[in-house]
Amino acid sequence: MTLFRKTLAVLTAALSVTALGTGVASAGEEGRAKAVLRYTEHGIPHIVAKDFAGLGYGYGFAAATDNVCELANIYLTVSAQRSKYLGPDGGGYPSLSEAESNLHSDLFFQRINDSGVVDRLVAQPAPLGPRREVREIVSGYVQGFNAYLARTGRAGITDPACRGADWVRPITERDFYRHYYAIAVTGGQGVVTESLFAAPPSGPTPAPGTADQLSAKVAQALGGSGLGSNGIAVGADSTATGRGSVLLGNPHYPWQAGRRFWQSQLTIPGRFDVAGASLLGMPFVQIGHTADAAWTHTVSTPVTFGLFEVPLRAGDPTTYLVDGKPEKMTSQDVTVQVRQADGSVRPVRQTFWSTRYGPVMDDFQGIPLPWTAKSAYALRDANATNMRGLNTWFELDQARSTADVVGALSRTQGVPWVNTIATDRAGNALYADIQVVPHVTDEHAKACSTPLGQGTFAEVGLAILDGSKSSCGWGSDAGALEPGIFAPSRLPQQQRRDYELNANDSAWLANAKAPITGYPHIVGDIGTERSPRTREALLTAEKGGFTTDSMKKMLFADHSLLADLTAADLAKLCASFPDGQAPSSSGPVPVGPACDALASWDHTYTLDTRGSLLFQRFAARLGGVDRFSVPFDPQAPLTTPNTLNVGGAGVRQAFGDALVELRTAGLAPDAKLRDGQAVTRNGERIPIHGAQGFLGVLNVMTPVWDPARGNVEVEHGSSYIQVVGFSGHGCPDSSTLLTYSQSANPKSPYFSDQTKLYSRREWVKERFCEADIVRSPALRVVVLR
Repeated sequence: MTLFRKTLAVLTAALSVTALGTGVASAGEEGRAKAVLRYTEHGIPHIVAKDFAGLGYGYGFAAATDNVCELANIYLTVSAQRSKYLGPDGGGYPSLSEAESNLHSDLFFQRINDSGVVDRLVAQPAPLGPRREVREIVSGYVQGFNAYLARTGRAGITDPACRGADWVRPITERDFYRHYYAIAVTGGQGVVTESLFAAPPSGPTPAPGTADQLSAKVAQALGGSGLGSNGIAVGADSTATGRGSVLLGNPHYPWQAGRRFWQSQLTIPGRFDVAGASLLGMPFVQIGHTADAAWTHTVSTPVTFGLFEVPLRAGDPTTYLVDGKPEKMTSQDVTVQVRQADGSVRPVRQTFWSTRYGPVMDDFQGIPLPWTAKSAYALRDANATNMRGLNTWFELDQARSTADVVGALSRTQGVPWVNTIATDRAGNALYADIQVVPHVTDEHAKACSTPLGQGTFAEVGLAILDGSKSSCGWGSDAGALEPGIFAPSRLPQQQRRDYELNANDSAWLANAKAPITGYPHIVGDIGTERSPRTREALLTAEKGGFTTDSMKKMLFADHSLLADLTAADLAKLCASFPDGQAPSSSGPVPVGPACDALASWDHTYTLDTRGSLLFQRFAARLGGVDRFSVPFDPQAPLTTPNTLNVGGAGVRQAFGDALVELRTAGLAPDAKLRDGQAVTRNGERIPIHGAQGFLGVLNVMTPVWDPARGNVEVEHGSSYIQVVGFSGHGCPDSSTLLTYSQSANPKSPYFSDQTKLYSRREWVKERFCEADIVRSPALRVVVLR
């Protein structure tokens, strides 16, 4: 017998097996199985199949079992039918675009669908299109999802979010590829969705926004989307034993909707074996490990889109000039079906305009980029032709070393907007920002930027180039798979034996001892102030001596670097207010027990700390206030800036306003964190530790503040967490935690079980090797035929 048959025969003989749709399996029938789902603690499926189609089938069935409503919502969105079933209003679907309504979401995605771009990309041979194995996985995934839906029917779905809903339907492979494409362009077209609803000028138009305004909005759009992460790769020289490695993967993603992660293990015996998590609906492991290598991703700093300002021919706002020659814009009429108040469905049409560079756009999140009688702005998204990322994660899922990780990234060139941090059994630590980046060198930007673009490129790396000159288009590298992006050799990467890390700052200080320089400015800045979270990660990594246990304890210590830098000064300031009254925007407010709480606080965001909640609300109010009296020094990037600017009026008022805010919410100044930070699941209140990244806390939790009750939900934060250690020749020493649990269905036993573990600062010991899986006391086997 093959290993697959032996394993299945043992399991079917020893356990009560559910063979869906065909009765109970016997040991002699296992060859007919498409896939075997072996569930261990907390509903984590270990999916075994003989081939990639079977692996995709098992993944699709299991993912739908846990999250059918959220997946159906995704497919409703990318098929541009939200308005038909849900009406034109509502908030769109922010997991896949910044559209402000269902109608705009549908028009945005129907524009993509009508263009045929997804079909054209999928039709290409690898490496530009999906490789054969990827196509097999996708085909199996679609069949598995549909098999689950056929088994339950709409009426049999237990999740109230879509039980019986007419928008839940079987899917096609096209639905899957459209979903991936939406993920790929999230950092480009997805960010500027509302800007694409531009029309030729018909009257007076405003002046363009300033470079500072536009840069601030771009930074907010890219950094404020709920996407962020920590990745710490510890090589042999920084482990406690001097051998092996330890990896922390800690993405900070939304806790709701389509950017949730889902955990699994995917195995074809003797050929393919990988464990970890992926975004809902992606039947690959995107953050995880094999037997010998582990990797994670962090959202990176390159701006993956750019703008071109094109001059218009006098009297004709839809004709632009390139090298002095007129080119007609193309128009695309897009129609979607929209449900009316009376229940009827009627068509709504929108015209989109495009240039050779890409679609014409208008105001960017309130900042004017007007289409005037003289010029217009067009968007180019570097990921608009990227279907390659599917190949990237398929190859990463087979990596056995950090060299394999670099090879996968370089061959496929499909990572859309993230860094990669990795370790291997040999004790190597890797940082690589090998991703899709517009080919705009510093020299090119200097020669071709518009006056507005000179400012935005310097500030945030957003290129706004002169579209009147064909020579000002994006450049090309011989080593790039397609024109317009940088080759991997031009992008920052570094491998060491001590550590490499990233916490969403640029590549410059992936290792404090070995700064990375020389990369193009569009990739990120050099020699600039690091965020408190990056500094906390670097100071932690510099200590060395890591084990998997110490890494887990470090993350859940919830330590705040900003508190180390300022809390003692804040406590002294608190004690200095005359008559114990702090200034606030609503008048003097008594400090009460606040000063003592801050003075005795241990600077962590564990649940029973006092003073932490007050400091959180204080720091959240600082915003653009000049917080520090000692400025940033590029020669001391880990220790500067520092020292609270206690003399600043903004600092003093922020403290008083924080006191008022707590009391309005019914919380004392010395309330415990657990009293004012929790989520509620099925009526049960679950306290949540951790805090925002601006506090210099690695275990990021970005809560939703209710003025009457305090922090009542998590918007985004630590999501799928993994700590993976390699040493000797044994099984990887790995622990995981999916903070919001496997299922979005409140009827599922796996709806909040891991959320409760997280609250208690407990982890799930991962079962990767065969012996660990079969020993699970929760083992449940489902055979899919």
